[in-house]
Amino acid sequence: MASKQTPAVRAAEAAGIRFRLVEYDYEPDAESVGLQAAAAMGIPPGQVFKTLVCLLDGAELVCAAIPSDARLSLKALAAAAGAKRAEMADPAKAERSTGFVVGGISPFGQKRRLRCFLDASAAGQDEIVVNGGRRGLQIALAPADLVAALAAVVCPLQAE
Repeated sequence: MASKQTPAVRAAEAAGIRFRLVEYDYEPDAESVGLQAAAAMGIPPGQVFKTLVCLLDGAELVCAAIPSDARLSLKALAAAAGAKRAEMADPAKAERSTGFVVGGISPFGQKRRLRCFLDASAAGQDEIVVNGGRRGLQIALAPADLVAALAAVVCPLQAE
């Protein structure tokens, strides 16, 4: 198996937070990486947060972490970020900016650190799981530790 020392894992270690790594067999043909990861790890989908890279007002890239079984409200993200509009970023642009491949984008250890927005549903959980910087590797941690380490904004991000 590939190394567990990804930039995301190194960034989480450098932040001094408590976390554990969880590995699973990544299925490249899965319809939803987050849902496949949750099923493979035996974790409820609402506890596994996918990292989506979005573009605000055509200029700023940000990341939004939402439950794997939820849809992102671009309107809610724009409002939380103080922008007029938000759209999904081009996958190639997201990969260049973060240094991770789609399906392995983590809120931690990005090449160019993006502002992070965490869905409010994380606040009611003892532990959430986010990508560890490569496909098949996840970081399990307390939501408060993610917020502290990344100065993440906690806000409602799910589409109705």
